Amino acid sequence: MKEMIHTSNFKRLFFFWSGIIATFAYRAIIILDKVWTQIAWYVGTVGFILYFGHRAHIQKKRSLMVINNNLVEVVDKLKLKKNQKDALIYLVKTAKTSKARFNSLFIFWLSVIALIVGIIFDFIL
Repeated sequence: MKEMIHTSNFKRLFFFWSGIIATFAYRAIIILDKVWTQIAWYVGTVGFILYFGHRAHIQKKRSLMVINNNLVEVVDKLKLKKNQKDALIYLVKTAKTSKARFNSLFIFWLSVIALIVGIIFDFIL
């Protein structure tokens, strides 16, 4: 169980900075010339693939943890103040039912397709 919950600090920072660098690269495109624009586009696209692939994986992992450990039912049985219990139930339920992983997967796959198309247009055609 410990392995399922713990993520190394390096890994979390790696994916955090991938998202930051990708976002910066996309924003920098408008001020860069053609060569640097192309480099920024590839860095941004690869960064999005890394970041959103990771986010989709984490979101799926959280959902499965809630489902496999019946956490909604466990939290419901806890003796807590009503507002604390409601907050925990909300957090657990949304980890299970959130559609954010589909958004992350969509951006991930769209970025993969864009990368492939970019490589084809830039290096093959």
